[in-house]
Amino acid sequence: MGMLTILDQIMVMVASLLFLAIGWIIGVRLEVRRQQIAQRTADKIHRQAEEAAAALKDESAREAEAAAAKLRADTERELEELRSLQEAAKETLQQRQIEVEKKEAQLLEREKGLSTQLGHLQAKEEGLNQLQGQLHERQRLLTEGEEGLRQALERQAGLSEAEAKAELLARVERENHLTLARRIRQAELNAKEEADAKARRIIAMAIQKWSAEQVVESTLSVVNLPSDEMKGRIIGREGRNIRLIENLTGVDLIIDDTPEAVLLSSFDPIRREIARLTLEKLVADGRIHPAKIEEMVTSAKREMEERIMAEGDRAALEAGVTGLRPELIKYLGRLRFRTSYGQNMLSHSLEVSFLAARMASELGLDTQIAARAGLLHDVGKAVTADVEGPHAIVGGRLCEKYGENEAVVHCVQAHHEDIEQRTLEAMLVQAADAISAARPGARRENVENYIKRLENLERIAASFEGIEQVYAIQAGREVRVFVNPKVVGDLEVAHLANQIAARIEEGSQYPGMVLVTVVRENRQQACAQ
Repeated sequence: MGMLTILDQIMVMVASLLFLAIGWIIGVRLEVRRQQIAQRTADKIHRQAEEAAAALKDESAREAEAAAAKLRADTERELEELRSLQEAAKETLQQRQIEVEKKEAQLLEREKGLSTQLGHLQAKEEGLNQLQGQLHERQRLLTEGEEGLRQALERQAGLSEAEAKAELLARVERENHLTLARRIRQAELNAKEEADAKARRIIAMAIQKWSAEQVVESTLSVVNLPSDEMKGRIIGREGRNIRLIENLTGVDLIIDDTPEAVLLSSFDPIRREIARLTLEKLVADGRIHPAKIEEMVTSAKREMEERIMAEGDRAALEAGVTGLRPELIKYLGRLRFRTSYGQNMLSHSLEVSFLAARMASELGLDTQIAARAGLLHDVGKAVTADVEGPHAIVGGRLCEKYGENEAVVHCVQAHHEDIEQRTLEAMLVQAADAISAARPGARRENVENYIKRLENLERIAASFEGIEQVYAIQAGREVRVFVNPKVVGDLEVAHLANQIAARIEEGSQYPGMVLVTVVRENRQQACAQ
């Protein structure tokens, strides 16, 4: 068993060696085969590279030949164009040379003609010199004859030359004085008639181009209600709602038998409009109680401020006036809610602006200055309740304060002749103001007097210390005064009412009786969190 095992091992070793030898031979052959394949592949790649290089070389050669051909063609075309330009320039030069030669010939002919004319002129000059000599001789003879005649006349008349001239002039002056005076008077009348006719034509043309409604402001506004039941809710328990609305807005609410309507009475259009907006908001909301009333009044005042700015912007745009400062636009907007003798002041300002600009255009003046000054001429009326002085001077100061042109400021200040008018534009603004005010139906005297009386009542009541708000209501039959409770005590209220009533009696004229009501109230607030 031991021998067989050794033989087996030897055989196994021999077989292993044999397999190793066979594997090595196979590996060698495979390596040789791989190298042959790699060599063939490299040869193939080399051939392909040579072929690609040859093809690229041929393509480059063809492209170079094409580029060279194109360059030659472009060069030949440019040369041809240059030859054409050269030929054209040569022809133009030849043509100009021919024209120059013609002009030279013409100049030579003209020079010959001028030489001939010069000879004729010299001959004529010699003839004129001879004639001048003869004229001097005749003048001398005439002078001698005139002197002899003058001396003979002086001897005959017994007057010297100076005395004769004076006598003759005096006689002519006496005979023509009346005629000259008549002619001067007639010329003045003709000039005046012509100026009046031209002025009427310019004014008529300006008025014809302006179309405006004849609107007269009223002191009453009407608020329509959905039903009569709403009147009771507006009045509130024991009248607390209506009293609060009147106190906060300064407007008198008239609730009568008029179906589904409430009347608002106030001479101040801004207060009346705020009250109208407040009442409409309350009616639309449906909740009418003190807290809601105060909220709606505040909202209406804010809305009114926005509307005032919008009205000012609209007026400036309609008049074609640009570059106004916001402060002036606000004052213009306030004129929408102010009247003069019943005439709306913003509509009046627009009308004056248009008329002044049209008349300035007819006369060849500065239309921009005229239009701007016409629009701003009454802006002082928006603040005359707070500032002393004529509204023209106040308006001019406002315009100057907010950067307006000096010419515009002068027109505003001079439109009522508070200062001397220095420009034609100022005169046109004054004329346009008068035309607008005199337009039929534009103004109503009694309304203006009524408003002035109510403003005077409020001004008198507000002159006392401790007054917060003053409202003239009931068409001027009542003045309602709200005082600061920290300044005026309960014991001083009655004395203050008597003082105001006495001052009104001294400084105001009014029909009937004026009731003075002084209101003092304390408000306490607390916050629950």
